[in-house]
Order: sequence, then structure tokens, then C-alpha cells
Amino acid sequence: MPSTPIDPSSTMRMLEALKRQAPASTADLARALQMTAEAARQQINKLADQGLVQADLQKPAGAGRPRQLWTLTAAGQRYFPDAHAQLTAQLIGAIEKLFGQQGMDGLISEREAQSRSRYRQACTAPGLPERLAQLAEVRTQEGYMAHVEPHPQGWLLVEHHCPICAAAQSCRGFCRSEQALFQEVVEGLATLERSEYLLEGGQRCVYLVQPL
Repeated sequence: MPSTPIDPSSTMRMLEALKRQAPASTADLARALQMTAEAARQQINKLADQGLVQADLQKPAGAGRPRQLWTLTAAGQRYFPDAHAQLTAQLIGAIEKLFGQQGMDGLISEREAQSRSRYRQACTAPGLPERLAQLAEVRTQEGYMAHVEPHPQGWLLVEHHCPICAAAQSCRGFCRSEQALFQEVVEGLATLERSEYLLEGGQRCVYLVQPL
């Protein structure tokens, strides 16, 4: 008997769960989506057959079987497209060709100034956790699917998606600029450093925020 196809909304729910949680086991995804383990297994296997997800085996710390952890493939990542990615990359290439590095620096500086103004207005809480939550909220509004979670050394600012990935790949100055802005947001409260980078093979961009 042929298997029952998965409707597009179910596909997106599973892909979005992986975008937020990868690497994740089938059990992790079942809990996140509030479905049975068998239903999650069927969905993830169909996505694997379509080339949208891939599995890696993680060795257990002690005795026991290796865990199968799922991540998105490049094809799966394309379900979360950059905003006008091709046009953005072309425009950046044209600016660099016409105006050189000075033109690129000016473009990055202008974007940084606009973002700085927006973040200063949005991130005003006196406490570090609350201010980070405000930063995550404004970044989510910008399309970065951001959240904050506790860490033994402080906090993690996690961004599951990069809507300007095409621009960042063309010019990593955008990424350096954003990290500098994040440090400004927590200035006097914490230090911030990137611990996972989407453009260097990470599943997301993650920043470790350590209180002073």
C-alpha cells in the first residue's frame, strides 16, 4: 500500500521545528510538534526521501546506542529564502565594483546607524535578561527567528534564520557590524562573542553573552 503523502503545512511545521532545534532527534521533534513518535518518524523519513533533511549519528556519552540527530540540508534551508537574495547579491557586487571598498564600508555604516537607532529604542530594560529578550524580539521582527536561553556562563542569543544571508555571504562586514551592535546593546552589563556561525557550517548563529 502506498504511503500517505504529507500535506505542505505539515512539511513546513517539521522544517520550522528543525530550523529552531537542529540537530534534533525524532523524539525531540515529536515533543516540539505535540505528535506521536511514530507520526514524527513517518514525516521525517519522507522529508529525508525528498532530500530536505539529513541524519547524523551522535555517539552516547556512556553505554547505549548512538542517537540519530536530524538537520536541514541545503535544499531544506531553501524553504527559508533570503529576502530578494539574488538581487541583493547583485547590488552588493555592483556597489563594490563601482565604488570599491570605500563604498561597501559606507553601505555597512549606513545600515549599522539605522539598526543602532532601532535597537536603542527597543532595548531599554535595565537588567541583562530583559534587555536580551528585547533584542531577540526586535531581531525576530526583522526575520531572524531569535530567542534567548540560559547558559552555564550566562545567556545565549540564538538566531535560527538569516534573512540577509546572501548579503552576508557577499560581504561578511554585515555580520561583524551586527555583532558590534549587539555588544553595544549589552555594554556595561556583559561581553558578547559568536559561538556558532551559519556561514561557517553552523545550523544557526549563536552568541554567548557573559555577565560582567
